[in-house]
Amino acid sequence: MRLYMPAPSMMTMSDPELPPEDLSPRRRRLQFRAWHRGTKETDLMVGAFVARHIATFTEAELDDLEQVLELLDVDLQDWLSGRRPIPAEVASPMLARMAAECAGRAAGTTPEIRAGLGLDPA
Repeated sequence: MRLYMPAPSMMTMSDPELPPEDLSPRRRRLQFRAWHRGTKETDLMVGAFVARHIATFTEAELDDLEQVLELLDVDLQDWLSGRRPIPAEVASPMLARMAAECAGRAAGTTPEIRAGLGLDPA
């Protein structure tokens, strides 16, 4: 009898050189929240961005990230994909940085997948 084996977690897309255990509790909590937004599309965009940068964010950037994570998925998805401009009342350097990184094709995928698609140099 075969046992059910769940798919690999999206958390595995984080830097393999920095296991989540090496992060502070606050950074681990923010990384978890980024990967568990509610919609898969936003999970991929926000989660991949956070996984790439969480270890190097300053305390002020972590504060900004917490504010971004409070925003609604539907709005974040539109702003990060460029479908709608980011309104002035929620604009922040962190949100602008996310939008700039997510504007590229295949946002939220691993470097290996992007390289396989010919989007990043291998």
